[in-house]
Amino acid sequence: MRVAKTTVRAVNALTARWAGAACGGTVFSAAGVWPLLALLTDGAEGAARAELADAVGLPADRSAAAARELLAALAAMRGVDAALGLWTRRTLELREAWAAGLPAEAHGPLTGDLGADRAALDAWAAKRTGGLVERLPLPLTDTTDLVLASALALRTEWLRPFTEVPMESAYWRGRVPLGLWRESALLDRIGVADTPDGHVTELKVLGDTAIDVHLLLGEERMTPAQVLGAGMGILDRRHPVVPGDRLPHGDPGPGLRVERTRHTRPRPPTLDVTTVAYDMTAGHDLLRLHRLFGLTTARDATRGHFSGISPSPLALGAAEQATTARFGALGFRAAAVTALGALAGGLPDLRHVSTTVTARFDRPFAFLALHRHTRLVLAAGWVTEPEPFPEDRD
Repeated sequence: MRVAKTTVRAVNALTARWAGAACGGTVFSAAGVWPLLALLTDGAEGAARAELADAVGLPADRSAAAARELLAALAAMRGVDAALGLWTRRTLELREAWAAGLPAEAHGPLTGDLGADRAALDAWAAKRTGGLVERLPLPLTDTTDLVLASALALRTEWLRPFTEVPMESAYWRGRVPLGLWRESALLDRIGVADTPDGHVTELKVLGDTAIDVHLLLGEERMTPAQVLGAGMGILDRRHPVVPGDRLPHGDPGPGLRVERTRHTRPRPPTLDVTTVAYDMTAGHDLLRLHRLFGLTTARDATRGHFSGISPSPLALGAAEQATTARFGALGFRAAAVTALGALAGGLPDLRHVSTTVTARFDRPFAFLALHRHTRLVLAAGWVTEPEPFPEDRD
């Protein structure tokens, strides 16, 4: 199933705005938040409806249909699992029109037994993400009347695997990160963009399920938000990229070196890449960024804001996301569970000359994990702590 370009643009726009708030090592998924906001929009009223529609980036009366389309498209993508969950107290009446737009199997009860309910929600999160996220990231209390959640998991194996090597890095001095190296003749996998905040080197790592990861290394002075923002600008073609086969000799971009190299026999131009493995997790309190997500008014518990969801007054009491991302020699794994709670490497004869492009991601960098065909960003992040190289290796 295809997803409308307007929906892709709306989700990626939320990714870009969230990236603008990024600082320090993190991973996040706007694709996990967006369907929930869109479904809330459909059931909201007044100022809450207007704020949510603005954050979603679509008219309120189109938001629910777009959310259903996106969830169906995600579930149909190779290498992606997506699910929606809704749990309510038995005493909470739902509007039939709103509930009918959700999968019937998505609805479960909140029994009032906090231990049993907690176990059921955590089991759902673990099952839907293949164990990558073990708990539903939401406080459960006696006043929780409704929980709306999404789970998103993605996996891909690299078309060309990396070799694990120890990484030497001036930035990570005193530590030996687990480096990943590979060589290729495909120079167009690397490129440099001149963005308003500085030059950014982009490496595309292609997966076998059409899930790709783009690594983004900015100039050292650039912030995480600037590099991630540049990556989104590259993705929507606002910042043209000069591919590796058209880069000049010298140091044309961050972490890049292009030079003529001599060899004992003829060989094609070569892209030599070294990066680091990472395994990271992050938690996000979406209400701390309530303006970004259109949740300012919805937090007001003095009155209800979702008459289209239930005749009982409901306000948003909590909104959180738990995310994880693993980038290794063979592939990439990531997952996000989002929940909203309503209160409610002798001298030879070197006669042959070729071109070698060497790229080293040996300091903090950004990444975007996206669906190759739709260009929908599924996860994004900033890498500060690579995996250590195992000490027991030779």
